[in-house]
Amino acid sequence: MQETVENLGAPQLFRGIFPYTAPPRIPFDGVRVAPRPAEDPYITDTTFRDGQQARAPYTVEEITHLFDLLHRLGGDAGLVRQSEFFLYTERDRAALEACQDRGYQFPEVTAWIRARPEDFALVKAAGVRETGILTSCSDYHIFRKLHLDRREALARYLAVVDAALTAGIVPRCHLEDVTRADLEGFVLPFARALMERSHESGIQVKIRLCDTLGYGVGYDDAAPPRSVPKLVHALREAGVPEAALEWHGHNDFHHGLSNAVTAWHFGCGAVNGTLLGFGERTGNTPIEGLLFEWMGITGRSDVDTLAVQEIAGYAEEHLSYPIPPMTPFVGAQSHVTAAGIHLDGLRKDAEIYSIFDTERLLGRPPGVLVTDKAGAAGVALWLERELRVPTGALAKDDPRVAGLLAWVEAQYAAGRVTAVSDGELREALRPQVNLE
Repeated sequence: MQETVENLGAPQLFRGIFPYTAPPRIPFDGVRVAPRPAEDPYITDTTFRDGQQARAPYTVEEITHLFDLLHRLGGDAGLVRQSEFFLYTERDRAALEACQDRGYQFPEVTAWIRARPEDFALVKAAGVRETGILTSCSDYHIFRKLHLDRREALARYLAVVDAALTAGIVPRCHLEDVTRADLEGFVLPFARALMERSHESGIQVKIRLCDTLGYGVGYDDAAPPRSVPKLVHALREAGVPEAALEWHGHNDFHHGLSNAVTAWHFGCGAVNGTLLGFGERTGNTPIEGLLFEWMGITGRSDVDTLAVQEIAGYAEEHLSYPIPPMTPFVGAQSHVTAAGIHLDGLRKDAEIYSIFDTERLLGRPPGVLVTDKAGAAGVALWLERELRVPTGALAKDDPRVAGLLAWVEAQYAAGRVTAVSDGELREALRPQVNLE
């Protein structure tokens, strides 16, 4: 099978697509592929591998706590099916062992290594059932980083895969930089070689498509190697089963979540992500985003969505990670409304301007941000929340509402340009209402 690799004498860099001196091009070939939605879409986690490459190392205690939350999040449905770990330091190995000791069915603890025999020795010592193997597949990596040609790279990769199969360990080949790779000349021959080994060994080899620089796009009529639909379609046509195919994306061009969901839609069983999107540069696909997308796709709700808020709180309080306020689902302003016309609708019926029942699913009711745009409706809603009375209980001309609104308007008439904090509103209201 190695002989089918197109062994070029020089790297194929696709300069017409990736000029480097300008943003990458998106070529369209006009050929469409049909959707093939995954029958059992699921999530895998790389918070403690890729996610850890973008921050200070986690302690063992932090990893085990987040691992517990991942277990809660995915529930017995096994939505978060696996989590991968480094093996290179004592801390890495201690964290892996601590999570193994939890005894959870989900997420299963797996490893990650380079395609080197000495790395595979660490896998055998760790006692895991499955390991990821870095198998870089673009000529940028094969020629320029590894200083090999394609045939030499393939031989190196397959040697480690064969060692894993001999040891009874499931190899998961991470096709690094697949969105800059030669699909016909390297990726598909490699995939077919892996599927032949699966058939011969009785152990299903897995393939992870790694969009290392976030170049993937979700257009089904775009050309390879950037088209996520065409990459997934090609791998499925090459004989890779849904459950053995995985997508790993980055968010450099704001396509992280959309590409992941597109991969599911075109037949990729697993999508890889991290908690809160932790990861190199712009980060990985956020697991909390995948969670709600999965619920929408499958119609299922047998997961613990309230764990999302606990994860966010732990990140801010214990990991010193200030979550950007506009971050969907978990940001401080993600469910906060400031526009008066929206606040008026929110008072009449929360469903008008709230994405879903955020209090039920995230433990966070819709919030109010009082600015010069809030108007009487915004002030009334804030006051109803503060006094813990039913929404709509206070008339807009209620003296307390009118008095507080007048104070707010005076603030902005005097030149204020910032939102009014809850504390300031309470102080302004104190002469009128006993808030003790």
